[in-house]
Amino acid sequence: MTHLLVPCALALWVLCCAPLGQAAVVEDFNHIERCKDSLYMGTPPRGYLSTSMKKICQRYEDKPRYVTLYDPRKHIPIYSAYTFKKSDGEKHVDFPWMFEPQLASEKGGGNMEPFPQTHMHNNFEDTQAVLEDFSDVVQYERGHLNPDEHQADPLDKAATYTLTNVVPQIREFNTGPWSDHEDRVRKRLNNYCRGTAYVVTGTTTSGNMIRRDNMDRVAIPEYMWTTYCCTDFDHNAPYFVRYKFPVFGAYALNDRVNNHVVEVPVKNLEKFLKGKMDVDKNFQIFYNDCVPDF
Repeated sequence: MTHLLVPCALALWVLCCAPLGQAAVVEDFNHIERCKDSLYMGTPPRGYLSTSMKKICQRYEDKPRYVTLYDPRKHIPIYSAYTFKKSDGEKHVDFPWMFEPQLASEKGGGNMEPFPQTHMHNNFEDTQAVLEDFSDVVQYERGHLNPDEHQADPLDKAATYTLTNVVPQIREFNTGPWSDHEDRVRKRLNNYCRGTAYVVTGTTTSGNMIRRDNMDRVAIPEYMWTTYCCTDFDHNAPYFVRYKFPVFGAYALNDRVNNHVVEVPVKNLEKFLKGKMDVDKNFQIFYNDCVPDF
């Protein structure tokens, strides 16, 4: 998604008291009401080897919206998984940027919250990115994993504006090939997916970081990748579209050059990612590779 860095003043809303309720950092996505609805067959991608990742059931206004696997050391999401909603592609840039109270404290509320107006970021910047991390890096933009133009309801759109759902993307890549692919997938799923479309979008990293105050702060993705699963699709669609159902993937280099998006079958995508991420031989994005059991 294309989203120019807006002045921080637009994003700094007064932090309200976190609502009571179960925190949304969970041991298992299946244990939170409806959180598993964001995942095909209620099953998250498998095969990640790191034990430091945090599973976030992304809640906004007391409703689960999508899920994110988050790296609190690199301060970026590893992937976000969501259900696609048929959309006209309209993008909103006037929502406040939010953070996740539950990453900073077990007592934190389960809902994402707007960044505080006062400088309280030191209370939670150890566990996640903050607005200041993006303020002086003009070559990068906040690139959504779950983009607002893949959602229709205004509250679902608003929920994509948390820093746990964005990564630093090179401006030319974010506004060019990656934005074009997000729109291509939106139109494809709008026109030819008859049922629910599940999407997983993620990153790979190579060690490059955004630095602030002489400290490594936010990992810069080397590659972006994404794949969708829609088992109920239009079997009368033209072949050039039909062969990309029920499941298809894509990846691209997060750079100014050589950044074209490569569309591939999901098995090819998984093979590519096994060489780029800390995963085991059983790495699988969708349960049974999005092949229905019947």
